[in-house]
Amino acid sequence: MQDLDNLPHAQRERLAFIDFSLQYFGHIARTELIQRFQTGLAACTRDFTLYKEYAPDNLILRHEDKRYHRKATFKALFPHDPEVILYSLSRGFGDGLSSPVQPSHQCIDAVGLIHPNADIIAALMRAIHQQKVIECDYVSASSGKGQRLLIPHALVNNGHRWHVRAYDRKYQSFRDYVCSRFTRITHTDDAITDDERSSADEQFNQRVTLKLIPHPSLAQPRAIELDYGMVDGHYSLRVRAAQAAYILRQWQVDCSSGYRFSGQGCQLALANLDVLGSIDNPSLAPGYSK
Repeated sequence: MQDLDNLPHAQRERLAFIDFSLQYFGHIARTELIQRFQTGLAACTRDFTLYKEYAPDNLILRHEDKRYHRKATFKALFPHDPEVILYSLSRGFGDGLSSPVQPSHQCIDAVGLIHPNADIIAALMRAIHQQKVIECDYVSASSGKGQRLLIPHALVNNGHRWHVRAYDRKYQSFRDYVCSRFTRITHTDDAITDDERSSADEQFNQRVTLKLIPHPSLAQPRAIELDYGMVDGHYSLRVRAAQAAYILRQWQVDCSSGYRFSGQGCQLALANLDVLGSIDNPSLAPGYSK
């Protein structure tokens, strides 16, 4: 059998997409491969046959839905970098899933200190895609290691790290969980009720507007207006209520009454402080007080 690295590039990409879909979604249909790569049915059949030759224990065809499903014995054929996958997923799939990222010597990104685990991200993505309840071990910064029953519905980058938005059956509410703090995830066959679905997550579905202005303490506010492309001295940002506090924290936006929070790189202030009453976690916002 021909080595994977020696396959034609186009075929390698198709096999990588099959591998990716099984790992992150748990299943794939022939029609999805055809639509993705504009290939014919005969070529698609050959791709699945070839994939099964390389990884016979990775997938099984279920005739009731005409989909190939991920088997418990699945082992990825391709090294799907979780950060690349998350970046691609957040933008609707990128090309080059089978190729590693090549860093540019002319365009240098910020240094990342937190790197998500590929198996954890894949397990969360499958649970979201298949609407599954997960039983998991999670290490909290406040209470330590514990078991939880969660219904995840979205992965969100808060600027520093990825977290999953999920309904927690213990607390009976939607909460955020840092992806790197999961140590075990098992899918269950528990039924999901309507109040556990994403449609019931009010903070996630509600949109709020953050009106950002240069911090009043700055001697040259025009410089900040240029940084953020402000018009008439402010920048209006429309975001999900569940994300608002993280954004304010990431950009060190002064949310104190009278704008007393300054220094430490604080260049922005929140003009419409009343919006903090619309979000569940305003204490994360710099300078916030009741």
